[in-house]
Amino acid sequence: MNLYRLLQQRAEAGRPIRLGVIGAGKFSTMFLAQVRLTPGMQLVGIADLDPEKARQACLRTGWPEEVLSFGDSTAAINDGARRGKTILTGDSDRLLQADLDIILEITGVPEAGAYHAWNALEAGKHVVMVNVEADALLGAALREKADEKGLVYSMAYGDQPALICELVDWARTVGFSVVCAGKGTRYQPGYHCSTPETVWQYYGFSEAQVASGDYNAQMFNSFLDGTKSAIEMCAVANATGLVPQRCGLKFPPVGVDVLPEILKPEPEGGILEHSGTVEVVASENRDGTPVKHDLRWGVYVVFKAPTDYVKRCFSEYGLPTDSSGKYSSLYRPCHLIGLELGISVASVALRGEPTGSSRSFVADVASVAKRDLKPGDILDGEGGYTVYGRLARAEDSVVSKYLPIGLSSKAKVIRSVVKDSILTYDDVEVDDRLFSYRLRKIMEAEFKSPS
Repeated sequence: MNLYRLLQQRAEAGRPIRLGVIGAGKFSTMFLAQVRLTPGMQLVGIADLDPEKARQACLRTGWPEEVLSFGDSTAAINDGARRGKTILTGDSDRLLQADLDIILEITGVPEAGAYHAWNALEAGKHVVMVNVEADALLGAALREKADEKGLVYSMAYGDQPALICELVDWARTVGFSVVCAGKGTRYQPGYHCSTPETVWQYYGFSEAQVASGDYNAQMFNSFLDGTKSAIEMCAVANATGLVPQRCGLKFPPVGVDVLPEILKPEPEGGILEHSGTVEVVASENRDGTPVKHDLRWGVYVVFKAPTDYVKRCFSEYGLPTDSSGKYSSLYRPCHLIGLELGISVASVALRGEPTGSSRSFVADVASVAKRDLKPGDILDGEGGYTVYGRLARAEDSVVSKYLPIGLSSKAKVIRSVVKDSILTYDDVEVDDRLFSYRLRKIMEAEFKSPS
């Protein structure tokens, strides 16, 4: 609650938090809109494969053109920072070596995220991992690397996983047992087979809408086909220790008024396989009608009263409860992704605390065939035409050799896989030169043989 005061102190002392951003997509652009208005922060540089895209993102969000400059060397980046410039570069390696406090990884690509985060930590920079795809694949390994270096590896505030972790932390800090935590989304079972060709008709976007903004069909399809939900709940589980259900995610249609009635264990009249888990709630019923008081854009936590006295307090202070009065919930109805990302920056730099961070390897995201696959097919990863992601327990994933969704892009199918089946490493050829693949195999080996 004192972050703004601490930022002001840094600004007054002439010691702003020095930031480097990698990636210039929608999330990054929303952050750019706010960081220039925040005292105590200095955006030293932005790296993107297309530096002009980064420049346009800055101009679109109100940056004066005169503070932007192109440069492709670490010296140019450092010199620009001294002159109050923000340097735009196509070379992320040069940015990683610049005089920075924090790297914000916002590419959304698992291989790029793993490489950038690992090398940022090697270079002595804290990492804010907006790239939840990389975190779901390798969060435990990256967190361990940060600990070894005495640095902070953090989730991105404003994105739903960090906001869910905040609610879980609140509940546990005041002594409640967390029953379930998660978020809302739009969902129908048929969406699992959606492709970048069908995604806009499901969303109801016109061609003019798509042409006017930052609309990436494969990225949006990942939200629709359930992959992004699985990835985000994997990240939450690994950060909080909440254990996925064996079924993965059920996506029940649930409004905020009945969260504690539905999201409790089956023996208590709910739908959960067990307490202490994650779930995503749908914003529409299976017949397509809207859920009353849906949580499509929000996050929630369900918790249980430890005593009859606390149960009575729930009633006295107007908390929503189930019919027994023992289970209650707290929710946040919306999130602002990149507009809120500065909270992570301030927390990491000024308090040395992450806004959520992977602490274990209890969850994974398996690749599931969207259609029958045959030898020679090339997978196209998250949100594409060939596979979607399903939440799984890490122990099941490692023992059964599930192919993580984060390694599915460009993998070659070598034996037939039936639609709706989980792919395994034995079904595909993965490029073993990938940094993310090599690090993941080390993490899996350590999981099987803990020291």
